[in-house]
Amino acid sequence: MRTVLLCGREVLPHTAALRGVYAEVFGAAPWHEGDTYADAFLSRLEGHADRAGFHAALAFGGQRLLGFCTARVTPAPFPGDRCYPQVAAALGPELTGSWLCGSQEIDELAVRAEARGRGLGTALLDAVISKAPDDSAWLMTSVRAPQAVGFYRHLGWRQIVHPAPEGRGMAVFLAPRHPAIPSD
Repeated sequence: MRTVLLCGREVLPHTAALRGVYAEVFGAAPWHEGDTYADAFLSRLEGHADRAGFHAALAFGGQRLLGFCTARVTPAPFPGDRCYPQVAAALGPELTGSWLCGSQEIDELAVRAEARGRGLGTALLDAVISKAPDDSAWLMTSVRAPQAVGFYRHLGWRQIVHPAPEGRGMAVFLAPRHPAIPSD
């Protein structure tokens, strides 16, 4: 297995393979996202590739893309699209600005089912976090994805936003070495 870390637009020649992995991983439970979501991912990717601090880690088994992780620096002001308003409302403006803006945001992490359980997700995540300013990295995932939530907790990520009591919403995690996490 070979892992490659790409910066900015270097990722764009791999869009067809990235879309394939995205569609396979996020088309399955618990996400059930179809082709429209995979196409939207590619549109976001093209825009994100031009942003400051964008990195993508890609893992290959031979020529086949087995997984990827994308990340970029979260801009200020904090974004107002997708699930960001939920996160900002839960944290409040002060913590959103100091903990998340300017930090490396893990946007997508996807590993094909055939490659799971071998440390690939951890390696991909570590590769993009290595570029995080001052070790500050964060991510959000749906609470309806208990395997993802468990994976991040297992790696030492700290959950800072808890969902509504009915189990809906986003779980937001800070990386283990994020400056907002107190040292033990």
